[in-house]
Amino acid sequence: MSPARSRSSSSAAPQAPRASRPDQVYARLRELIVQGQLAPGSRIVETEVASRLGVSRTPVREALQRLQQEGYVLGSPHAQQSRLTVAPLTRSDVHELLQIVGAIEGLAARGAAEREPVERRALADALRAANAEFQRAARDMPVEHARLYDTDERFHRAIVELGAGPRLLALHEAVKPQAERYIRMYITLLMDDIATSVDEHAEIVSAIEGGDADAAEGSVETNWRHAAERLSRVIEVAGERGSW
Repeated sequence: MSPARSRSSSSAAPQAPRASRPDQVYARLRELIVQGQLAPGSRIVETEVASRLGVSRTPVREALQRLQQEGYVLGSPHAQQSRLTVAPLTRSDVHELLQIVGAIEGLAARGAAEREPVERRALADALRAANAEFQRAARDMPVEHARLYDTDERFHRAIVELGAGPRLLALHEAVKPQAERYIRMYITLLMDDIATSVDEHAEIVSAIEGGDADAAEGSVETNWRHAAERLSRVIEVAGERGSW
């Protein structure tokens, strides 16, 4: 090796770690599904996805396998060839998913309520601000539904970030986006229930600030249980999407 080449090699900065190509494809496809840009029930063709994302079929295949394992994508057991579709939005699924999210976030709320008073007060202040913005977003005309969802998400996310440990956080990251699909898809039909959600949020804040772990966990679970009931009613009227 020449001295010049040696100097060049030794002075080169180490490359920062990057997400693998399958992980990048997975994240992009999951985002498209959650945002509704890949509609429930629509067929996913491996070659078309690879072409659109500018990658080979291998990372696409790996990403789709992961999405199928997590329930975002479904295979057809009766088809002669592998046929994948975006998972439909159904009443039974929304009930199960939102109950799971409620259990996870309930445990996080319990953890938050068990923190030191100064941490609880800081979280309570942040939650009240988020809840107030959530209420304003519902009142502003025309309603920006993306803003409405994002402020509600910020409220719940703050609880998880303070109260959840790494394992609980990992579970939340895996399940919450699946619930997000339902809320984003049907949010325009949930406007009549915003006032109830605001009141339920206030109960959560009060329990956490007061250090009442049982009440904090229970109030979060109640909030999500009611959300599941509201969505189930909406789906019953509007119809399940992607299942026809």
